[in-house]
Amino acid sequence: MPTVRRITFFLVLVAGTLLIIATLLSLLYDVTYWYLKVLDFPRVQVLVGLLACLVLFVLVNKGWELPSVLFVLGLIASIVLQARIILPYTPLTDVVVESAEPLSVEPARSFSMLIANVWIKNNQVEAFLDLVAESDPDIVLAMETTEWWVKHLAPLREQYPHRVLYPQDNTYGMALYSKLPLNNTEVMFLSHETVPSIHTEVRLPDGSSFMLHAVHPVPPKPSEYPDNIGEEEVALLKVGEMVARTKMPSIVAGDFNDVAWSKTNRLFGIESGLGDVRIGRGLYNTFDATSPVLRWPLDHVYVSGEFRVVDFERLPPFGSDHFPIYVELVMRK
Repeated sequence: MPTVRRITFFLVLVAGTLLIIATLLSLLYDVTYWYLKVLDFPRVQVLVGLLACLVLFVLVNKGWELPSVLFVLGLIASIVLQARIILPYTPLTDVVVESAEPLSVEPARSFSMLIANVWIKNNQVEAFLDLVAESDPDIVLAMETTEWWVKHLAPLREQYPHRVLYPQDNTYGMALYSKLPLNNTEVMFLSHETVPSIHTEVRLPDGSSFMLHAVHPVPPKPSEYPDNIGEEEVALLKVGEMVARTKMPSIVAGDFNDVAWSKTNRLFGIESGLGDVRIGRGLYNTFDATSPVLRWPLDHVYVSGEFRVVDFERLPPFGSDHFPIYVELVMRK
């Protein structure tokens, strides 16, 4: 076996084995072994690595004895596992939340939202204001907003007369700006006394209303800020219970600090009965905007069955480590 082939063979063997182990361990996560949670994030990257290992191994391997066959079977099984988890978040499957025909959309029952984690370290507020002006959403949800950010977002106040502002310096500040009237608004602290969520009724021009839950749960990793090490993420599940108890049309949106296919997100979808607008449309990776490779979907919009999607897209970066997302919805009668 030539030197290059031999080196490639052993590199593929090591890389493939590690990726197979990572795939298996990613299925074992619980709060006791919180550090395994990281393996739930790069499933697309791991899938690409597994496919590359499979192709390269087939090309360089010469002897198809039992160990080689078992290795290939392990690669194939891992590919199937990763692909099965990721597949719903691609256009290859049916959407969960149906699309609306543009010509059938009633303006008085439609609205748009921009969801953006502005990043506490980011100071490019003008870029964000330009983004808001260009997309012109009816509702803007900004997260990681500090007093500085709220002060510099003051130009939004004229166009967005209805606001809920809760700035903080712990990466969990929130600011909600709306052209549409807000009623029965409440700021709640569901699992951490310094991590707010916003819950409010939004009234559409035709007089109908829906419930908007704006959330930013903490991540299960060590941090100088609030975290969930060794604990279940209960905040999102509590919101799911709230949604399940109400008969109002409901939307839950925000930076969930978790990938779309996570166990918590799937349980939340089941508990709440809401549909993820991302399913059947694409990954729309929103984090990390500063990395061209390590990206995954952390910002989400879940809606009840009354809503149809007119538009859903990832907007350009504005200096944050998150891409903003824009969604336009219509509520059927």
